[in-house]
Amino acid sequence: MSKVCQYFFAAHSPWTYLGHARFVAMARQNGVQVEVRPVDLGKVFGVSGGLPLAKRAPQRQAYRLVELTRWSEFLGIPLNVQPKFFPVSPDMASRMVIAARLTHGVDVALELAFAVMRGLWAEDKNIGDEETLAQIAGSCGLDGKALIKSSETASVQAEYDRNTEDATAVSVFGSPWYVLDGESFWGQDRLDFLERAMQK
Repeated sequence: MSKVCQYFFAAHSPWTYLGHARFVAMARQNGVQVEVRPVDLGKVFGVSGGLPLAKRAPQRQAYRLVELTRWSEFLGIPLNVQPKFFPVSPDMASRMVIAARLTHGVDVALELAFAVMRGLWAEDKNIGDEETLAQIAGSCGLDGKALIKSSETASVQAEYDRNTEDATAVSVFGSPWYVLDGESFWGQDRLDFLERAMQK
């Protein structure tokens, strides 16, 4: 039986964006199934002591920009460290990813999640806007308007809430967060450790 990795993330996280493609490729290469678990990071922060970006100390905010630039350059992944539409609510985008998983499966949901994150961090798109999200979904070969409609159902909201509750239950406090065989890995800079765990 193949291993399963829970992938907790917020759709507006730059760190998730930087690690997403590597994580997906790594999981496929090692035959690991991915559970796509978008979460409400604001609620996770609320119970784990985290602060939204605007409330962090100035020196923390400044260093975050330095690190994002370093990682973007190191990985060769385009990233605007101060995008036009940020901060932004990720809720609609997160529910759309969940709807995509329920309707089209994990691979499509992972592709859509990356398109959403790339839209925010590399293409100056407003992922809090319904029409923009529909267009992003369309770029992945999906019916964006239908997917938006699906994302507004009670079952999708229930899964979003459950993901967030499950994240809290396993002590998630940031994004991205990976759980493999009960072991947690926080951040795209821990992917090397996660890969070694996948290979055990």
